[in-house]
Amino acid sequence: MIEQLLEYDTELFLFLNNLGSDRWDGFWRFVTEKWSSIPLYLVLLFMIYKHFKLKGTLVILVCAALLITATDQLANLFKYVLFQRPRPCRVETLQEVMRFVADGCGRYGYFSAHAASSMGAAVFLGLILQKWYRYLPFLLLFWAVLTAYSRIYLGVHYPLDIITGMFFGGLLGWLFYNIQLWGRRKFAT
Repeated sequence: MIEQLLEYDTELFLFLNNLGSDRWDGFWRFVTEKWSSIPLYLVLLFMIYKHFKLKGTLVILVCAALLITATDQLANLFKYVLFQRPRPCRVETLQEVMRFVADGCGRYGYFSAHAASSMGAAVFLGLILQKWYRYLPFLLLFWAVLTAYSRIYLGVHYPLDIITGMFFGGLLGWLFYNIQLWGRRKFAT
């Protein structure tokens, strides 16, 4: 059953990865870069400060930093300790039939830290700001999906890596949203 699931995962990866074209490579390389989201994060930081002032913003920033650390370290635990599933760009039988657009290829890929971090940030920040910006959670989820898909496009993750990363990222985003609620109540007094 697991072998069949991994075979379907590989087939879906090849289908999605081969949808790419040279024309779009630069766009997807940009999307996948962590620094490309800095303008978005600065706008979100401004929105948070506007509604939560300094103390609230500091609590949210600490929780955001812990969230990103948690998603990254959980992904590393899955990749290097629990599963050690090679990335598609490391599988010799796939190298001739896939598009490899990334600058490098890490060793293991299950699950994607990019997908987990972007989904965690989208859920966390979307929940925090939804009271004032009704459509923001949907825009952030769209951004997270784009970031996650970029990993398949570039040839460094399977769809299952992405889906699992998004699941754990969303779960951790929700958890840290609740932690920041507690923290803001605690430090408001």
